Amino acid sequence: MHENNSSRPAYHQCYEILRDKILNGELPSGTKIVEEKLAAELGVSRTPIRDSIRKLENEGLIVQKKVVKPTEKDLRNLFNVRILLEGYSAKCAANFLKDNEIEELYKYVEIGRSGTKDEIMSANESFHNDIVKASNNPLMIDIIDRMQAIIYLFRKTVVIYNRPHLIDEHEEIYDAIKSRNGEKAEELMKKHLENDLNFYLHVMSNQ
Repeated sequence: MHENNSSRPAYHQCYEILRDKILNGELPSGTKIVEEKLAAELGVSRTPIRDSIRKLENEGLIVQKKVVKPTEKDLRNLFNVRILLEGYSAKCAANFLKDNEIEELYKYVEIGRSGTKDEIMSANESFHNDIVKASNNPLMIDIIDRMQAIIYLFRKTVVIYNRPHLIDEHEEIYDAIKSRNGEKAEELMKKHLENDLNFYLHVMSNQ
């Protein structure tokens, strides 16, 4: 994609606006994306809109010109990848994180118990991201990073709908990491993500 200097700010701005609208629910799952309508709403030409849509398609937030509405199979595929990578990362965290980095994980658990919904969302994201970084594997970190937008939607769902035991499970993972028990940390992370998946499927089936 080649952009001239004048279209670059418009493209970035449009992308950020559209991404925010999808992530905050203003453009809910299944919404049809109409270039002309969005261009008129944002006061720009169709070119930056088209480029923004392409980028959002690459992130998995738009599929076939609609806001993503993952099928059960899509969810299972995504969570299978997360279970493998984040389970392994939790094992690495137990083996390699420094003591002060482990204590940082506990701060996220505390925020999860007492914060606002936005603070809890951010803390949950940081808890998982810090553990993924413990893998020290740039490829794995990149794979999870490219899935972040979709993962955000799931994290938001489990927070908004108040999934039971979410923070208790984070604390159990933290305890295993603090105890340097890599096998247990891996097993608990895998179970935690399976519970997330099952909860999300339950919410979907009741919408």
